[in-house]
Amino acid sequence: MLATDWLLLIINLPGRNAAVRMRVWRALKSAGAASLRDGVYVLPQRADCETIFELQVQEVTAAGGAAQVLTFATDEASTRTPLRHLFDRTQDYADLLATLDVFNDGLAGSTEPAARRSLAALRREFAGVEATDFFCGPARQQAEAALEDAEAAINARFAPDEPHAAPGRIVRRDKAKYLGRTWATRARLWVDRVASAWLIRRFIDPESRFVWLQDVGKRPRKAIGFDFDGAEFSHVGARVSFEVLATSFGLEKDPGIARLGAMVHYLDVGGVPVPEAAGFATILAGARAQTRDDDELLAEIGKSLDYLYAAYATAADRPPDESGATR
Repeated sequence: MLATDWLLLIINLPGRNAAVRMRVWRALKSAGAASLRDGVYVLPQRADCETIFELQVQEVTAAGGAAQVLTFATDEASTRTPLRHLFDRTQDYADLLATLDVFNDGLAGSTEPAARRSLAALRREFAGVEATDFFCGPARQQAEAALEDAEAAINARFAPDEPHAAPGRIVRRDKAKYLGRTWATRARLWVDRVASAWLIRRFIDPESRFVWLQDVGKRPRKAIGFDFDGAEFSHVGARVSFEVLATSFGLEKDPGIARLGAMVHYLDVGGVPVPEAAGFATILAGARAQTRDDDELLAEIGKSLDYLYAAYATAADRPPDESGATR
């Protein structure tokens, strides 16, 4: 194995600073730092870990204590192996997998809102473990795959008949030819369909009318289909229907729509996690349980999509700070 570089934080706090000591301990524990002995902590040498330690140095010195960060490297197995073992998250992932087993066993008797809430909590738990897993291994990959399987099981039960991706390229459309039209998709809206309907009404066809199909084979002849096999607008390659519609009508460069597309993509077919995704899915599941029909559901969830779009667009307009993040 290659040598591993490490950061060592050494802290000396006067005994009277119990509150500061507790804050520092909690911050280091949350960051995944390992304790070698009282006042001595270690993390792999990475930019984010350096920031964590430097923040604690500032906290300690401001309270009248002393702290310093040292670096060292080791390629000796006798030293490297015990240090890496301090960051082994295998048991944490095993606990998560055990909880997932219980979740899967109870899915048949669960309601959709309850199942979505439970899965969102499990995803948060996974994110917490992942954030301090500095040496990715099979356990992490197994837990990630199990979460995706659980998501697929929920969708199979509560949102069946998802479309298959078609090959080909996405063709630009003339929006003028799609105004005042009737659009059709599968009834009992879920993420891609409800977001696509919102996109159509908000950015493509403000006077749109929607037909919610129990049987896609009975689509009205002049209605424009979306998000089902054989529809004019559905999955193409790696893109879900929302992304296909955005690209078809030249909306994909809008930062708010692009970020919404990433969220819809993740919830519909997986991929790169999006922080807001679990919360949106939970809200949508609750709205499906509370609304009378898909027209009412679109009206209610449209508000959430409006808010998300506004937040995303506002974030894109903020100037970057020194780290490159938006303020």
